[in-house]
Amino acid sequence: MPPDNRGFLRIRYFWKVNQKPQSHTEFIALMAALMSIVALSLDALLPALEVIGVAMGNRNPETNQLLIISFFLGMGTGPLLFGPISDSVGRKPIVYIGFGLFIAASAICVLASNMEWMLIGRLLQGASLSAPRTISVAMIRDRFSGDYMARVMSFVTVVFILVPVVAPAIGKLILDIWGWKAIFYGQVVFGLLVCYWFWKRQPETLPQERRSGFKALMIIHGFKEVVGYKRAMVFTFIWGLINGSFLVYLSTSQQIFDLQYGLTEAFPYLFSGLAITIGTATFLNGSLVLKYGMKRLISWALVAFTLNSMLYVGLFSNGQNPPVGVLMVFLGLQFFAVGFLFGNLRSMAMEPLGHIAGLGAAITLFIATVMSVPLSTWIGHYVTDSALPLFIGFLCCGLVSLALLAYSQYRLRKRNFRV
Repeated sequence: MPPDNRGFLRIRYFWKVNQKPQSHTEFIALMAALMSIVALSLDALLPALEVIGVAMGNRNPETNQLLIISFFLGMGTGPLLFGPISDSVGRKPIVYIGFGLFIAASAICVLASNMEWMLIGRLLQGASLSAPRTISVAMIRDRFSGDYMARVMSFVTVVFILVPVVAPAIGKLILDIWGWKAIFYGQVVFGLLVCYWFWKRQPETLPQERRSGFKALMIIHGFKEVVGYKRAMVFTFIWGLINGSFLVYLSTSQQIFDLQYGLTEAFPYLFSGLAITIGTATFLNGSLVLKYGMKRLISWALVAFTLNSMLYVGLFSNGQNPPVGVLMVFLGLQFFAVGFLFGNLRSMAMEPLGHIAGLGAAITLFIATVMSVPLSTWIGHYVTDSALPLFIGFLCCGLVSLALLAYSQYRLRKRNFRV
């Protein structure tokens, strides 16, 4: 063997031997980073929705909402392919494929000359990023279960929430200096950095002996199996309802603060403030979930979510927007409740599905998305000159979610759940 090759192998061996093993904290941070590229692709674009719409020849704010909704649609359908394959070949290769497709989808967005191609690019962006998002959940389920999984999901979400806090301001800064296309370039650079970190530091969490062979029919069989777990389905439905109502806010927030309140420059900071409320609640959830359990926290949060929206609808039923400070208080309380819901609902839906974590994460995400995308599109259509339809949507989704939760408790008492 040539001396140069021997020297290279010695350096490589020395690096591997002396590399520190991954800590629990680093695992949480890395899983959060995998999810954060999703938040960056959504929230950094919010200040540029109107600018992109004009560049694509569109001036209808309702059409601009599709830039967010199409991303979510892709994010909900992509896991049906990535989840089952990850159960067969392992988690890590799917993440690499997802980031590769994301670069191609971002190129479509940058080169788009009309709204149709832009929406195709956004759809493909969502589908490609569903790979790291789905795999991160599957990796967490590979290592944890029960309330401990909810605790890890909460801490992952806290780090994940930091991106929406700063992303709109970063997006606005990039938009003002370099233009809207530079936002997509920034997303790609961030994605490549996360992918490199993942490649260097994350061990595979699905060993060879736990992998299953991939067959096309396994998706159909997986649907039948997942649907058979009634408790998983109940919490997936609730997750879809809450996610759908929250998606209305994401897709209309720029429209509300910019067009209805005229706060174009302040929008990134108002959005960041509301993101902090979600992060605070999620951080508290990580500590409280071990004391009170997921189901109890979900119950309390759903009641608060519903009562807060009911109070807003009662006070401002005439459709007149309140002062922006009052709106921020109501939205802050609403999203504080949401912070106790997202991680716990996802964990409760995944709890019976540990033996098919990749496929289970994919199917539950798909079902929740199939619910949330049409729901958010329908409600968002009414958010034109008032924020009232947004809170009516919160209220309706909260009431239905409480009914589903009551149904699940009734079935549990009857011992008819398949667990």
